[in-house]
Amino acid sequence: MEWGTPLTPSARRLLLLGSGELGKEVAIEAQRLGIEVVAVDRYAHAPAMQVAHRSHVIDMLDPAAVRAVVTQEDPDWVVPEIEAIATAELERLEQEGWTVVPTARAARLTMDREGIRRLAAEELGLPTSRYRFAASEAEVREAAGELGFPCVVKPTMSSSGKGQMVVRGPDDVAKAWAYAAAGSRARTNRVIVESFVDFEYEITLLTVRHAGGTTFCPPIGHVQVDGDYRESWQPMPMSATALRRSEEFARKVTDALGGRGLFGVELFVRGDEVWFSEVSPRPHDTGLVTLGSQELSEFALHVRAIAGLPVPDVGHRGPTASAVILASGDAAMPRFEGVADALAEPGTQLRLFGKPAAHRNRRMGVVVASGRDVAEARERARRAAAKVRVV
Repeated sequence: MEWGTPLTPSARRLLLLGSGELGKEVAIEAQRLGIEVVAVDRYAHAPAMQVAHRSHVIDMLDPAAVRAVVTQEDPDWVVPEIEAIATAELERLEQEGWTVVPTARAARLTMDREGIRRLAAEELGLPTSRYRFAASEAEVREAAGELGFPCVVKPTMSSSGKGQMVVRGPDDVAKAWAYAAAGSRARTNRVIVESFVDFEYEITLLTVRHAGGTTFCPPIGHVQVDGDYRESWQPMPMSATALRRSEEFARKVTDALGGRGLFGVELFVRGDEVWFSEVSPRPHDTGLVTLGSQELSEFALHVRAIAGLPVPDVGHRGPTASAVILASGDAAMPRFEGVADALAEPGTQLRLFGKPAAHRNRRMGVVVASGRDVAEARERARRAAAKVRVV
């Protein structure tokens, strides 16, 4: 295996489709290995664009635009960083010889909750919540009546909790349908209606498919508000049986998706019982905690796996937690107060993502903190994050 030099004819080139905060960390890790990085997104000055060798602004749901940037840049790896991409065009490009990470099929199936849920529950037989798909308010009402209240309505295409709502009774159905339509990443006019699972906690199991096999990171616990991550910590204490089942489910679904790279597998847990929830074929937002908790962060693991490099060990360091920094309102050129105060907390790291605009509850940064145990790490991360204000 030969390695080239960026910005020369010998360069190994990685094309990011999506350039948010997770893509930014992927770009940094790729550059540490001498890989040339090209960042693409639907808006200018996205976080990964700020550290990439080159960048492009395109509509990533436009097949012609996706094809044009891939053929222009001629990358070794096409790496989707978000769900909303013209996945049918990725499949055509893959058939023509381009390498899509982990595979174009994985990108297509996980872009749409319907695709991944049918794969997990109906093809692989993994336990999940009961669910129905709906394409109108009337169908949502019928599905909710069948599954029972409360239930959850989500767009089949969305991320970070957008368009997700708990339906507590028949009076909430119309609002949930409208909210899901507004929060969808594409005009699919379809939602998933899910029954509530009586779980104790939920985890993200970062699963790495690499040249040497499959490696699991220690489980990550997390808190979500309206479907969007607010805190995460590693490791999440769980029974040996629940961990074994979680790894079994994660291996099954990632083997079915195929390819190389890091997957974020979300699971519900109660005692020794485990239910599959979702999977992302890329670094996961809750995995930002690995910037402090592991020698090889989820981003370093993703790049190693993509490039066919060894993953001998993730190098878990000990109890670590993350807490996000949210914007409280709109700002065209956001500024931050309290940065020094946050970094005065022992054992803390701060990442400000560099997003060019803020709006209410947009994730603008994260604090990662270590501690003697998870409780101390979580308290440090929350305390430090609360000191940073977006103005």
